[in-house]
Amino acid sequence: MRIESEMELIEALSLRFPKSSKNTLRKMLTAGRVTVDEVVLHKAKTIIKPGSILKVLEKETAVKLNPQSQVLEKPLRIKILFEDDHIIVVNKQAGLLSVSTDKLEPDTLHSRVVEYLQKRNKKSWAFIVHRLDRETSGVMIFAKHKQHKEYLQEQFSNRSVHRNYHALVEGKPEESSGTIREWLLEDKFLNIRSVSKTNPKSKLAITHWTIEDSDDIASLISLSIETGRRHQIRVGLANIGHPVIGDNLHGASGNPIGRIALHASSIEFLHPQTDDPVRFEAPLPFGP
Repeated sequence: MRIESEMELIEALSLRFPKSSKNTLRKMLTAGRVTVDEVVLHKAKTIIKPGSILKVLEKETAVKLNPQSQVLEKPLRIKILFEDDHIIVVNKQAGLLSVSTDKLEPDTLHSRVVEYLQKRNKKSWAFIVHRLDRETSGVMIFAKHKQHKEYLQEQFSNRSVHRNYHALVEGKPEESSGTIREWLLEDKFLNIRSVSKTNPKSKLAITHWTIEDSDDIASLISLSIETGRRHQIRVGLANIGHPVIGDNLHGASGNPIGRIALHASSIEFLHPQTDDPVRFEAPLPFGP
């Protein structure tokens, strides 16, 4: 099949097999049965240029076309929740830095996203919009263009981005919901603590929380934040007597699940290109 116009590989397959489901088409890609110009391709979102020749091999000959078909693609090191020409939304894993610090760490979520984008276009870039703590997993946005980054950061600054988190905490709060409103200060050693609001260097942090599930040992809490201060959820929950499980820095008694049980579960904002409200979610990696 000759490709008439630029399109994603999955779209070309849909034209070739209009009665097949997307799931069936993806299985063809996974099995190495799809070639474009005699090269086996696996990624559904690969852009196919006009004039390219698409073929679908029989299962028996899927890996016999040429030496290139024997080469396995490097495993994708990011979990993509959404991507278009303007933004890419990913599910950050716990223990990975969002971006490098002044120590210039080579392996961060940002570097992995840039690596992914530049496989298709060396001029591509991922602009940093916001961050998550190293220990926190969940939804993060990167912009593909500087003007989109600036618009998204303006939304964060205006508190018009809706961010929801989930945390497993030690014990069960007496109330079923509440709001933590405190003033936080970061010292020269990057430690965060709550202080008086009269401190000229302190910053307001507002966190709303609701218990979703609980037992005698732990509670699953849903949280939404109005401000994006570093460690604000972890410090706030510790200050009400229920530190996040695994957060030894802020008073947790142990680390039974091998990580800090804090996850950025969803984010909602205005798309920087269309101004339409969009929402993205990352599955919860732990439970009560």
